Amino acid sequence: MLRKIRTTLAIVFFTGITLLFLDFTGTIHRWLHWMAHIQLVPALLFNAALALIPLLLTLMFGRIYCSVICPLGVFQDAVAWLHNHGRKRPYSYSKAISWLRYTILGVMIVAFVAGIGSAVAMLEPYSAYGRIASNLFQPLWQFGNNVLANVAERMDSYAFYTTDVWIKSMPTFIIAIATLLTVVTLAWRSGRTYCNTICPVGTLLGAISRFSMMKIRIDTDKCRNCGSCANNCKASCIDVKNHAIDPTRCVVCGDCIGKCSFGAISFGKADSQEKKKENDTKARESRRSFLLATTLAATSAMAQEKKKVDGGLAKIENKAAPERQTPLTPPGSLSAQHMARHCTGCQLCVAACPNRVLRPSTELTKLMQPMMSYEHGYCRPECTRCSNICPTGAIRKITPSDKSAIQIGHAVWIKKNCVPLTDHVECGNCARHCPTGAIEMVPSEPDNEQSPKIPVINETRCIGCGACENLCPARPFPAIYVEGHEVHKTI
Repeated sequence: MLRKIRTTLAIVFFTGITLLFLDFTGTIHRWLHWMAHIQLVPALLFNAALALIPLLLTLMFGRIYCSVICPLGVFQDAVAWLHNHGRKRPYSYSKAISWLRYTILGVMIVAFVAGIGSAVAMLEPYSAYGRIASNLFQPLWQFGNNVLANVAERMDSYAFYTTDVWIKSMPTFIIAIATLLTVVTLAWRSGRTYCNTICPVGTLLGAISRFSMMKIRIDTDKCRNCGSCANNCKASCIDVKNHAIDPTRCVVCGDCIGKCSFGAISFGKADSQEKKKENDTKARESRRSFLLATTLAATSAMAQEKKKVDGGLAKIENKAAPERQTPLTPPGSLSAQHMARHCTGCQLCVAACPNRVLRPSTELTKLMQPMMSYEHGYCRPECTRCSNICPTGAIRKITPSDKSAIQIGHAVWIKKNCVPLTDHVECGNCARHCPTGAIEMVPSEPDNEQSPKIPVINETRCIGCGACENLCPARPFPAIYVEGHEVHKTI
């Protein structure tokens, strides 16, 4: 029964979170956005109260979070099941590589405190699965949607509509492939090796699970040392010889309970005798790991700031992105510093952006965090989807009215690229499409009303949405582009 309940809940959570990254219409986010918000690291960054959910679950039931809520953990289980379905499982007990586990956790805590978002993004499991789903699964999903749209069009149906499939960032795409290959290889060969050796969240929850109220136990009177439980333990944490289960690696999947023919394994309240058997070494390890856990929780609560940001992105064929001295960050992100400290690079906002403005950054210090560019579209003032779905608070929730008053940057005119001066033709695209009326066309020669008209920018009204940059016909570089602000302004 435990295994059935766990499997059902895991499928529900995994399907829901995957759909959050696949859905490009914004429909799913209205109903399932909370699944992203209760992921441990996003919850620590956004709302410490939400972080209590996985922490309390761990204190009560052990690492149930890893086998039910974490999408990367469930993905590993799915890979292992595909490999071993219908045949004898190859697992066996192995000792925990504690030095590696706690070293990686320590690195993540240092990166977390120092605000090195790229390091956190590489190590955090939710973000790791997010970049796999956003960069690899979503394009396949969109391709399938486009096939259905073409079929529906021939039947005079508009049930589907086509969407552009494109690689948002080649470095992030390569990292996503490497992450997928690493996780699949380890899960295919050894089950939960990645989860119990590399994942810092697994190590953190494993440290807390030493104190959990409910644990999987072995009844020594009923056990016949057949080894069936260890052979089916994908966490490799069951030591049959000593009738012991390592609680720091056990994810409470329930496989061992179902495979024991003698009823020697059960899930229940940990008895006092079990606790007495813990030696001094394990006690010292638990104290160290608990300190690491509380350090991460404390620093996350102190890391929250309050400021604002805005931005946008868009696409035009054969148009090159201008070199901005200050990168653009999405409206609601308050400032470049706030974004860098709070974003885990999960790619959920990038996957959900309907205007194709957001893409993963290629800068080393901000690797995989969202940045804005306007080759494919511009940041429409009425769209607030990224702020509504961000699970870490890196992009604060804003309303359309808030967004229209947030200045994430300002437009800059480049005289040598402007079509009226280079090609001697009328244009005015930037002024016609500016949603705030910040651009006015004036004669290039003040004393000659017949001279070609050029744009004049009112920086106090410009919000940096990028409509002017996106719609500028100059190639390859636009004659007008948006320069970002380190700290967003309210106008």
